[in-house]
Amino acid sequence: RFICIYPAYLNNKKTIAEGRRIPIDKAVENPTSTEIQDVCAAVGFNVLLEKNKMYPREWNRDVQYRGRVRIQLKQDNGNPCLPQFPTRKSVMLYAAETIPKLKTRTQKMGGNDQNLQQAEGGKKGKGKKKK
Repeated sequence: RFICIYPAYLNNKKTIAEGRRIPIDKAVENPTSTEIQDVCAAVGFNVLLEKNKMYPREWNRDVQYRGRVRIQLKQDNGNPCLPQFPTRKSVMLYAAETIPKLKTRTQKMGGNDQNLQQAEGGKKGKGKKKK
């Protein structure tokens, strides 16, 4: 009775064709499998993190896009493990809602001042014009 949640399901940078499964206004920017695991374990789910698994539609092979979280949604008799999460969609929406509140996310937001001070480069010509 385990369900799989890939980070692509909750990523607001993805389209539905690329694997996003929740509305874009509720999705999170580049979630990781460890963040999903932390959020679900904190609420009381039985969670298993598989680091080397990848979402099949994911073309980028970077480490940050790897990982899959397996969550026990229902018991052997078919009853939900946690009554407030009866469906897989409810779990995904909860994870997307809670990930931005994590300490790792709130600390990262403070150090973005350096990125704003990048110099703007001028336009460069692509090639010679033909006459």
